Amino acid sequence: MYLIAFDLEGTLVKSKSSWVELHKKFGTWDKGAEYAERFFKGEFDYATWAKLDASLWKGRTREEIMEWANSVEYFDGVEELFKFLKKNGFKIAIISGGLKCLAERIGRELKADFVYANELVFDDEGKVTGDVLPWVDFRNKGDILLELKEKLKPDLTIAVGDGHNDIAMFKVADVSIAINPHEGVEGDYLAKDLYEVKDIIKNLLQERK
Repeated sequence: MYLIAFDLEGTLVKSKSSWVELHKKFGTWDKGAEYAERFFKGEFDYATWAKLDASLWKGRTREEIMEWANSVEYFDGVEELFKFLKKNGFKIAIISGGLKCLAERIGRELKADFVYANELVFDDEGKVTGDVLPWVDFRNKGDILLELKEKLKPDLTIAVGDGHNDIAMFKVADVSIAINPHEGVEGDYLAKDLYEVKDIIKNLLQERK
């Protein structure tokens, strides 16, 4: 059995950031950009940042959030890749620093085995409370993958991502694949799209025979 962990946004789907896109949808990006800048300056931790962002959407409905989540499109090649992985005995995890409303939809549609993402809290009427459960921060993607690795004891662990917060996963994986990576993000392999990711994995499996 093999294990593969994917980042979500910028890797499997054409959204760069749930947080940024919801700010733009709801007209809160000015404040959101300010909070992001302050986080990267080290003024507060990730959990505080996530809560500050979510507080800007207080009172927004689950329907409004899902309208956005359901509009996000896949990159080409994702279905073929996931079919190939399932056929070859992979357990598939999606580990996203974005929001669970999107990650769960994608996990369900692609039949991923594990989905980790940050969760907006809704009240009984389905409105955003302004609170958030920050399961996945900028540093702990590696911890999540390590936990899965220790639990499943796979023969091979692969991580695929594009951003700086994926580097922690890359360190834990046996093989890392950087797909259209941000500057300064390097993996064992570089792929320009999901078709190339599939080819890299196919070759890795053949080498192991």
